[in-house]
Amino acid sequence: MTQAELARASGLSPATVSSIAHELRDEEWVVDEHPGRARGRALALSRDSGLAAGIAFGHSHVRVAIADLAHTILAETSEPLDTDRGSAAEGVALGASLFRRLVAENDIDTRLVAGVGMALPGPLRRDTGEVGDSAILPGWIASRPSELMRDELGLDVTVENDANLAALAEIVWGAGRGSSDLLYVKVSTGVGGGLILGGRLYHGAAGTAGEIGHTIIDEAGPICRCGSRGCLETFAGSEAVLEPLRRRHGPDLTIRQVIAMAENGDAGCRRVIADAGNAVGRSVATACNLLAPERVVIGGELARAGDLLLDPVRAAVDRATIGAVREISVTTGTLGERADVLGAVALVLRDSERFVAQPE
Repeated sequence: MTQAELARASGLSPATVSSIAHELRDEEWVVDEHPGRARGRALALSRDSGLAAGIAFGHSHVRVAIADLAHTILAETSEPLDTDRGSAAEGVALGASLFRRLVAENDIDTRLVAGVGMALPGPLRRDTGEVGDSAILPGWIASRPSELMRDELGLDVTVENDANLAALAEIVWGAGRGSSDLLYVKVSTGVGGGLILGGRLYHGAAGTAGEIGHTIIDEAGPICRCGSRGCLETFAGSEAVLEPLRRRHGPDLTIRQVIAMAENGDAGCRRVIADAGNAVGRSVATACNLLAPERVVIGGELARAGDLLLDPVRAAVDRATIGAVREISVTTGTLGERADVLGAVALVLRDSERFVAQPE
């Protein structure tokens, strides 16, 4: 933005903006970009003022990214990892190894890394930083991943639930840009949710707000891994989608294959995706009636089905919501499998009270 644009956007006087910009240039926080263009000299964050790292653990992989303060991804990599079966120590060691590899391959000065954000597909206790006691991530229960990664890297680390960070990524880079109130639903191995309220992640008193996958769809339904019956996850998680189709398509069937066959007209695959969408829509409708967000973003592996999933979600939301809530936009995320790691990076970039870069 030019200084004139900054003055209009902030409500500050041009003279005040000019004075602030002069100080920030001297301290090397900002630089001038495109000084020769007609509409004036623009200011941009200096790419040398600091870096942010993200490490995201999925159920089957770990992904690492490093970005500058201008939100440009400088390096990114991933490797397979069976997070559900492995231990916290094994996962943290691999994540740290990938981070060090990116640093070496891209000649990155770790002294510029302001902090590390880390995404985990499981419950986290806000008071202790421990992974909660559940059937998810059994090898990580009672571990403190932020402390483990901090010991590995010697950097400040903060950990968040993966769906929370995917929600954050979508409002920074993706389908939720411009929103301050957003519900994100991740439909994958499990079903998770993230809430952005008033522009900030909402955790609730216990730190588990957004667990939409464990809202009850049918009290007489299947047993969920959390111990309840009829949770949304038992109707829309990957096992719920795959199990009815395995007799016909074999035990090694994947969600990607189901989506591909559905797009080619397979009636059975289309039906199970629609059933999952209807279940998601019922839970989303309840959340919308309670919270009235600006947008609902559906992400995760099953979101690749597009309107095959979204049409029944929207129909269920329309049936079960009231008044103006029916006008809420329901769309798919745009960041795909990168949403978690981009959210981990965004967490560092936004957490200015904790992470402060120190230019020379």
